[in-house]
Amino acid sequence: MTFFTDLLTGHSVAQAVFVYSLVIALGLAVGSVPVFGVRLGVAGVLFSGILFGHFQISINPEVLEFTRELGLILFVYSIGLQVGPGFFRSFRHQGVTLNLVAAFVVIFGAVIALGLSFFAGIPLPAALGLFSGATTNTPSLGATQQALKEIPNISPDLLNMPGLGYAVAYPFGIMGIILVMLITRFAFRLNPHKEAEFFAQLHSKGGKLETLEVRVDNPNLNGLTVEQLPTLKDSGVVVSRVMRDGKVQVALDDTKIFTGDILRLVGAKKNLQDAQIIVGSKAKIDMNAASGGIEARRLVVTKHDVDGKTIEDLDTQNKYGITITRVMRAEFELAATEDTELHLADVIVVVGDKENLNRFAKDVGNAPKQLDHPLVMPIFVGIALGVLLGSWPLHIPGVPVPVKLGLAGGPLLVAIFLSYVGRIGKLIWYMPSSANFMLREIGIVLFLACVGIKSGGQFVHTLLQGDGFYWMGCATIITVLPILVAALYLKLRLKLNYLTICGILAGSMTDPPALAFANSMTQSNAPSIAYATVYPLVMLLRVVSAQIIVIFFMR
Repeated sequence: MTFFTDLLTGHSVAQAVFVYSLVIALGLAVGSVPVFGVRLGVAGVLFSGILFGHFQISINPEVLEFTRELGLILFVYSIGLQVGPGFFRSFRHQGVTLNLVAAFVVIFGAVIALGLSFFAGIPLPAALGLFSGATTNTPSLGATQQALKEIPNISPDLLNMPGLGYAVAYPFGIMGIILVMLITRFAFRLNPHKEAEFFAQLHSKGGKLETLEVRVDNPNLNGLTVEQLPTLKDSGVVVSRVMRDGKVQVALDDTKIFTGDILRLVGAKKNLQDAQIIVGSKAKIDMNAASGGIEARRLVVTKHDVDGKTIEDLDTQNKYGITITRVMRAEFELAATEDTELHLADVIVVVGDKENLNRFAKDVGNAPKQLDHPLVMPIFVGIALGVLLGSWPLHIPGVPVPVKLGLAGGPLLVAIFLSYVGRIGKLIWYMPSSANFMLREIGIVLFLACVGIKSGGQFVHTLLQGDGFYWMGCATIITVLPILVAALYLKLRLKLNYLTICGILAGSMTDPPALAFANSMTQSNAPSIAYATVYPLVMLLRVVSAQIIVIFFMR
């Protein structure tokens, strides 16, 4: 059994891989067991790592640090690629408000940490460690330690205190956020799956798209072309077909409309109702039965040269005699207007005759299997740019020490931007959903395993001796109180979607495991979009606030 002991304890490549595999497998097994109907999910890996660390099963420190940061980079980068397009849409709608709420969470937590130092007898370096651990923010811990090193003649004991505070606070930092999510869910009797449906409807330009047949009764529309119909395109309503004298034709921009014609409209329910008021009366007719060779087909965009082009750029009506009526992207369904951009993996609904549809299908690709092969080079180009941005020192007036976004903030921002842009030259930042999910899960479990192993050696000792439990209780206040207030405000005052609230709570605490827990409730992107909306500002505020407290209260 000597070889097994060496494999478990000797610092080698095989030992590191073996230990990581055991920690992650055990943690995921523990996380899958329901406790009072709740599963820890990937957060179980953290506690598995603590267990291994407690029994002195360690990994080479340099390897541990590298793996931890690599895991974090992979996680946040894949999140950024996933939510990029939705991020900017969300930021335009409620971004400022959400960021103000998240900023409140940061500032409130910092004030509590200062109060614990002044009134609860906790040394300020330890209180800052609790602030970082209770909010699961490793860059904040690093900023604290870096700022403390700049203080002349500071003792080694004070330098070690932030790390101990971080280790004690971190486990409940994760659990505290998840607990607030569950409290909010049960207090307001919310169903995550219904909330996901509401979110998808809200972000589909007014709601889920429907079809409506309307008879043209308004004499003012007689002789106008489809393109000239008032307010229709501005409201996101698309005319897909026109029936005249029992014959159906594709509705092109230059197709003339006459009273008595029947139009098939595609759009959100409310927009369709508004359009009906302008056009005429609802027609009770099955237009499909009289299609006359006109059909609707779903096509998948797989050609790289189509990626990033608008429907107007494709000029589908003049080139093919067809009309694009809908664009489905992730769980969003969009009415197809001229300025709608198409991206790889978009599913588009097209109306036309069979021959024209076949020609158009070849030009957009319509080969879903091609999307199963991830483009690897753009991934590493994006990660390199993210690390470069995260390492760039930002000089803020009044703060003597440069601030950095770090290896979490930089890759996240770059991934959000690149996924929104879609392509630069021949580089296309598209990743199949299955590949994205795999990369994201590998990243988060590696990160949690490393944090657990590193914290496990000191965790039990700090907890059971000295002020460990007292510190943990204080850290609980830092974790729970700000986000509980924020959750109540977001639900009662702003009446936000529950999944969006979960994303804001996870983002305001810069907590990837909490985001993973929120994502595990449904297949919706809502938590990730909200998380990415507030994360950049919060990351900057947490790093800056920790440095400011050291600069102004420790010197």
